[in-house]
Amino acid sequence: MQGLPTGTVTFLFTDIEGSTRLLQQLGDSYADVLDHHRTIVREVVARLGGQEFGTEGDAFFLVFASASAAVAAAAEIQRWLAKSPAADGTPVRIRVGIHTGEGRLRDGDYVGIDLHRVARIAGAGHGGQILLSETTAALVRGQLPEGTTLRDLGSYALKDLKEREHLFQLDIEGLPADFPPIRSAGPTVGNLPAQLTSFVGRQRELEQCRQLLAETRLLTLTGPGGTGKTRLALQVAAATRDEFSGGAWFVALAPVRDPELVPSTIAETLGLKETQGSRPPLELVIGHLHDKEALLVLDNFEQIIPAGPVVTDLLNATPGVKVIVTSRAPLRLYGEREFPVPPLGLPDPRHLPDLDTLSHYEAVALFIERARSVKPDFAVTNENAPAVAEICARLDGLPLAIELAAAMIRIFPPQTMLARLGDRLALLAGGSRDLPARQQTLRQAIAWSTDLLSEPEQRLFARFAVFRGGADIDTVEAVCGPADALGIDVLEGLDSLTEKSLLTVSEEGERGPRFAMLETIRDFAKERLEESGEADQIRRRHAGVFVTLAEEAEQHLLGREGKGWLDRLELDHDNIRAALDWACEGDHTTIALRITGAVWRFWQIRGHLPEAAMRVDRALSLPAAPEDAPVRLKAFEAAGGIAYWRSDVEKTQVLYEQALELAERIGDKALIANALYNLSFPYAQRGENDVARTYMERSVSLFEEVGDAAGLSRARWGLGNTAFVEGKYAEARQHLESALVEARRAGDEFQAAWTLYMLGSAAVRDGSTSEARDWLAEALKLFTAAGDLSGIVFCLETFAERAAAMRDYARAVVLEAAAETVRASTGMELRDWTQQSGEREERVLSQEEEALARSRGEAMTVEEAIDYALE
Repeated sequence: MQGLPTGTVTFLFTDIEGSTRLLQQLGDSYADVLDHHRTIVREVVARLGGQEFGTEGDAFFLVFASASAAVAAAAEIQRWLAKSPAADGTPVRIRVGIHTGEGRLRDGDYVGIDLHRVARIAGAGHGGQILLSETTAALVRGQLPEGTTLRDLGSYALKDLKEREHLFQLDIEGLPADFPPIRSAGPTVGNLPAQLTSFVGRQRELEQCRQLLAETRLLTLTGPGGTGKTRLALQVAAATRDEFSGGAWFVALAPVRDPELVPSTIAETLGLKETQGSRPPLELVIGHLHDKEALLVLDNFEQIIPAGPVVTDLLNATPGVKVIVTSRAPLRLYGEREFPVPPLGLPDPRHLPDLDTLSHYEAVALFIERARSVKPDFAVTNENAPAVAEICARLDGLPLAIELAAAMIRIFPPQTMLARLGDRLALLAGGSRDLPARQQTLRQAIAWSTDLLSEPEQRLFARFAVFRGGADIDTVEAVCGPADALGIDVLEGLDSLTEKSLLTVSEEGERGPRFAMLETIRDFAKERLEESGEADQIRRRHAGVFVTLAEEAEQHLLGREGKGWLDRLELDHDNIRAALDWACEGDHTTIALRITGAVWRFWQIRGHLPEAAMRVDRALSLPAAPEDAPVRLKAFEAAGGIAYWRSDVEKTQVLYEQALELAERIGDKALIANALYNLSFPYAQRGENDVARTYMERSVSLFEEVGDAAGLSRARWGLGNTAFVEGKYAEARQHLESALVEARRAGDEFQAAWTLYMLGSAAVRDGSTSEARDWLAEALKLFTAAGDLSGIVFCLETFAERAAAMRDYARAVVLEAAAETVRASTGMELRDWTQQSGEREERVLSQEEEALARSRGEAMTVEEAIDYALE
């Protein structure tokens, strides 16, 4: 054959998987399938510069001068075959082997060991799989075809080759990437159970575990029930068993309760028989393995942790043995490397990607795979994608939970299943009958762990269920302690529950480590709390702690330390929600009113307005006693403020009038002054400036009388707003500058930021755009530092107005669109009613220019919009 490349070349071999079966199945029409396959292969190879130097039945022998061209051809062939079955619909699955070596020709044909090597590599694979030798992988690693990645499969003994071959798999985006184990030479030693379902996801974890196993002799996979520790351990063992001439052995320890029985269980697994007078089981095992290279998978060690020294003795006496342990707690042995098995990768249900990207998230991919095993036509669609993503998220990405849920697809579509997930443990109750009992239902998987706890640990586990979103040590002690009543030191108990994978712990912050439960485990713990008879007492303690937190935070939210306290409330927002739910469901009116009155500013600043409106309305609907008047007043003010920010003027006025009535009934001048200040705003929004000014002036007088600097600053700011709306900019600036002095004197960063914002707005209207920029920039920086989304929106909008005043219309549109995008995320509907008096410049942008500018603004993150405004 003329023109074949010589020297260093890359060989590519392909053949059709199951060709004999297909021939028997299809008869004469198999020829059409073969022609279809050949057409695709030859078209791709010719286009990418390869050459065909032989065929044999359904096999192709190809050569390329470039390794990257060979790999690109293989990827394209697989893509074409995947999307274009033969004319009769028969899918064509080929296995591909690629190796780079010496191309020596004799009598017009290639000869040499490299030709045999590529044939053996191709023969080790499966239909749809592309295998590369280590040489080829090294050459193409930096220039892989788009949409492909390399996966290290490890080294294997291949037929007729003396040395083991290190193989790599080319993964192609959108095509299957999980295949059965490599077909290696020689008999398989060991007893690894065959897996009847595919191994989905976990590629990163698989590679990490393989690397750890290469570096240590004892690898312990830890995690709560249902995380897939056993399956990952088996996959690691299957991927590495060819490295162990003595075999890979799976030792099932779940039925074992007596640590003394561990050696005999290992011996039985290895086929070693104990006879009368024989050596002890551990000596039998050591004698059998002392000169072997073997891998032991000791599955489910948590209930026999005291047997840990058996593992140490075994490893010390058998230098060629390695051990993988699965356990809900580490063994705490010298040389042990722990690998906490994380949940599967999850999408954010609030920001779903496109369907193709969504299906690549591990949790979703597993749901789809298992759902199709019971309903072959199941697919993720635009209609059910949000439900599928939410199901996976609600199940914490736990493989067992997702598999159990997916099995329900034969009964419920995803949307219906999601609606029933309120009782996760009840819904996920029907696992495969051939699994161990502990793996058949989610409840049994969790119960398996908790049954191993001491009584004090079980008490702490149940009490911890009261926390939604976790808690730090001090908070746990306040709610779940004290130690003498709990029966265990709280920190010691938290450490034990974390070690047993029933709690997770995040990195230490200002308040130390934070502990949390996966929601599926928390469901189980809540059942135990209810059974304990302590539920109401613990929930009351929990609510008391978070009432205290809310009221302490309230004192700081508008000051220099506001950002830290806002962040603290954000961190514990779920706990505040839980406390409010308990208070409202049990008619604990005072607690509900105290919380809502204290945290409403947090809700407004951090963009939780729709939820805030629902929660404060619910609190105000509870039966109230006369002694609740002060906290009810604060709740009315909170409800009025929330209605104001949602631009419901009529509701704002009604609520603020009720607050003023209560304040006058209580007779406190500071409360009356604040109520008058609030009530001026709905009138100002409607343009009734005389009424608004009257209320505000009365408020100023009372604040001056009681010496309330912060209140006086707010009231002067309100007078500045009123003058601004009336077009009296000089008067407005006089009030605002006075308000700024008062705000800074009081350390009120919140009020200072809003005053700076209004000064900037006045400067824009007055034509002082340079001065406006300084005011607005300072205000925006303060809002950004506090994470105040409301203030950020208003500043962006006024920066847009300034840009329009300077005839930079494209910039104005970008800022307007960015502000509107941020606004939409907060639920804030209030517009800057002070700007209604301004005349909007006529825009001179073309439709195309305006659309382009708007698109740019809408695509900006909050941070990008802030940077753009400050440029």
